Amino acid sequence: MSKEILMVVDAVSNEKGVESEIIFEAIEAALAMATKRLHSEDMNIEVVIDRKSGDYETFRVWNVVDYPDLEDPESELTMVDAVDYDENAQVGDVIKEPMESVEFGRIAAQTAKQVIVQKVREAERAQIVELYEHRKGELITGVVKRLDKGGVILDMGNHAEASITRENMIPREAVRPGDRIRGLLFDVRAESRGPLLHVSRSHPDLLIELFKLEVPEVGDDVISIISAARDPGVRAKIAVRSNDDRIDPVGACVGMRGSRVQSVSNELAGERVDIILWDENPAQFVINAMSPAEVSSIVVDEDAHSMDIAVVDEQLSQAIGRNGQNIRLATELTGWTLNVMGESQAAEQSEMEAKAAQALFVDKLDADEDVAAILYQEGFSSIEEIAYVPHAELLEIEEFDEDIVDELRNRARDVLLTQDISKEEHADDKPGVIELIDLEGMDEALYQLLTARGINSWEELAELSIDDFDDVDGVDETRAGALIMAARAPWFAEESNK
Repeated sequence: MSKEILMVVDAVSNEKGVESEIIFEAIEAALAMATKRLHSEDMNIEVVIDRKSGDYETFRVWNVVDYPDLEDPESELTMVDAVDYDENAQVGDVIKEPMESVEFGRIAAQTAKQVIVQKVREAERAQIVELYEHRKGELITGVVKRLDKGGVILDMGNHAEASITRENMIPREAVRPGDRIRGLLFDVRAESRGPLLHVSRSHPDLLIELFKLEVPEVGDDVISIISAARDPGVRAKIAVRSNDDRIDPVGACVGMRGSRVQSVSNELAGERVDIILWDENPAQFVINAMSPAEVSSIVVDEDAHSMDIAVVDEQLSQAIGRNGQNIRLATELTGWTLNVMGESQAAEQSEMEAKAAQALFVDKLDADEDVAAILYQEGFSSIEEIAYVPHAELLEIEEFDEDIVDELRNRARDVLLTQDISKEEHADDKPGVIELIDLEGMDEALYQLLTARGINSWEELAELSIDDFDDVDGVDETRAGALIMAARAPWFAEESNK
């Protein structure tokens, strides 16, 4: 039997490429299971095989416990019984009682085979995890083994399989068993069943990895790909920057007669790729990203991390793209929230914002219309800006002298102080009620216009009717109704609580 064990270990170890120690442990587990079947399944059995001779011994294992803690008589001994085996036994010790070993016969061999198969499978999966764990984020290639619930299973060789789920496939891409396809390895999971490797054909980083293959300058870090955005299988944008002033990054990625970008497009089921020149100036970067639409003006809101973009009215549909594709990709590529509109709409919005800001200055600062107009033209749009902008900056305005500047700053600070005092006085009046600016559907321009008209709270807005918004630009009946209902929501909440 001992020689047979050694032969089994050598044969399986060589055939499966698994360490012999794993096979020994599998046989020990199988012999322990066979012993339990012969005596009692509740016994705690340990089998130890000599790695050199193949001889083995079997022990019944007991845990020493206090008498009150005895729960499993089949595997636990009290101190009274434990001293019969070892006079120095203490609570927490382990007592091993030698017992007759079962033969490594047909039943034990069959059990060992099952355990060995399981151990070998676990070892193979551990090897796969070790092999691929450090390759996350890399491009890998496999052969389509079978289609699976809208996705595919790839054969990676050496018993390794990779899964591309339906969500990670390129929509409507035709894939057949036997095809060789590439994907981005984004996860390696040590699961008990199913593929360990999880691959994506739709991830934006796949685009970057493909360009590294097709464009040597990218692989050599002469050109950097800053970001990528994709509508898988349809269109994509990548932002590139040259680390060498002598090299045109866009031209290098396009290649001679478009050969390089075409190779990437072919790999991605014909996905059209726009190559965008990155710029350290966020506004210019956004302008580049909006290609092929031409931007006529752009307004940057750094606090909201957003930009309002105006294009020629005839190019508005092109700027937005089919189903909003172009603006969505530009947003993902740049990381800025982009709002695109035609020049006429932008002009209307700008005019409305100008009226709102000037009305605010006239109402809150008691300034005349000329002063309010000058403040807006100089880029001021809120009371806070006037109150806290450096004194010298206001003095740079040609029409203002020091007396006017001091008076404007003092009035602005008085307004802010009054507002703070009012908030503190009414802080506990209606707990949980939101501020006017926070109402759903409210924006900064409309908020300023309303406050300029003396509407400073949700209660005042709630008392208005839709007709009161007839002369407010950019607010139709639907929006006016929604705003009024949002302002009345606290009333309805109070009624339901009564």
